[in-house]
Amino acid sequence: MRTYSIIWLGQLVSTLGSYMTEFAIKVSAWEMTEKATTLTFMRLFSLLSGIFVTLIAGSIVDRWNRKALIVLGDTISILTTVAIIWLYFSHRLQVWHFYIAEMVTGAFGEIQELAYSTATAMMVPKQHYTRASSMSSVLHYGSVIIAPALAGVLYPHLGLGGIALIDIATFGFAILTILSVSIPQVESSPKPSSTYAQRFAEAFYGFRYLILHQGLLILLGILLLFSFANEVGGALYAPMVLARSGNNTAILGSISAATGLGGLLGAAILIAWKGPKHRMHGLLVAMVGVGASKAFFGWGQSLFTWIPAQFMSSLSFPLLSSCDTALWWSKVSPQVQGRVFAAHSLIFQVSSILAVLVAGPLADRFFEPAMKPSGSLVPICGWLFGTAPGAGMALLYFLASVCMLLVGLGGLMLHFVRDAETLMPDPDVPI
Repeated sequence: MRTYSIIWLGQLVSTLGSYMTEFAIKVSAWEMTEKATTLTFMRLFSLLSGIFVTLIAGSIVDRWNRKALIVLGDTISILTTVAIIWLYFSHRLQVWHFYIAEMVTGAFGEIQELAYSTATAMMVPKQHYTRASSMSSVLHYGSVIIAPALAGVLYPHLGLGGIALIDIATFGFAILTILSVSIPQVESSPKPSSTYAQRFAEAFYGFRYLILHQGLLILLGILLLFSFANEVGGALYAPMVLARSGNNTAILGSISAATGLGGLLGAAILIAWKGPKHRMHGLLVAMVGVGASKAFFGWGQSLFTWIPAQFMSSLSFPLLSSCDTALWWSKVSPQVQGRVFAAHSLIFQVSSILAVLVAGPLADRFFEPAMKPSGSLVPICGWLFGTAPGAGMALLYFLASVCMLLVGLGGLMLHFVRDAETLMPDPDVPI
């Protein structure tokens, strides 16, 4: 755990800077256009670039030095941030520059994420998988507490350029911590394929692995349904809050701080508890908690409801993500994790793209107009969500959250989903 803890510390600092920049970019893009579609398109371009590299990313991670790949990802992020800073200070920055930046970081970030995840499975003893995943939750939610709140205060004074400079410094610290440790590599990586047909078959190896493992396929399916609804809501979260708060970045930062506090508490409980014995049960219960909390958040119109709802949602997420990650680490052979996780990632990227394509245009073109004072949905939902700007996005967010709740409840009621973990044998000989 020592090596993992050192890398974790560097990633904590780096994630803090990245989240500050992400917050500043969202606010800048919203100020330029005041359209939910703009923010959802940023997510879309990131996902599209990831799709093009994911099929080969798995083979790269299974064969190449994972330490070098992690460093490469941070280096590309630094260079991209430098480009944004130059455009900002030269007064040439436009929305489409954000799209290009998202494409570049999305492509290399996909490889880096796979390298980091598979390296963690090698660095951490199997009995500590849930704990390591919980530490990752601490990394995420700790940054969520500090970064948006800090960025919300600094943004009016430093602007996007100043916050991006802070981000560069944090990336440098992360690279230094990675270079200071040794990251294990899989000993028996497969040999490179010699023909195009073999390379094509290898690119789809992960999909074949999933199809032939029923338990993993059930886990993938339930997560996919939940993730699609979560992505729809996630695409609307920032523009909805900004619209309902009069573009108040301090409110958005305060909600993010509540997200972090809930996530930190949830992760701390898991680290002390070491997680549930039946991880599939824990995952489904967490889905119910997240869905119910987010539905309450969508209904809310002020910090009085947003903060407790976001806190409770984030309290459940570490249980969900830790159980999920531990299941994949423990049930997929380390020799093929790169390719299997790449297939997993590609499936979720496509799902996320569809969610993003639905969320932004649906909010701007249907739900927002329909929830204006004379809109078609006001007689049905106006009493619950109001008719002020952002009401349409709130209604769509609420519906997506209810779907998440139903996925969790349905999984608990269906025994073949609830007991899917028993259908997942320990890692076998790769197919």
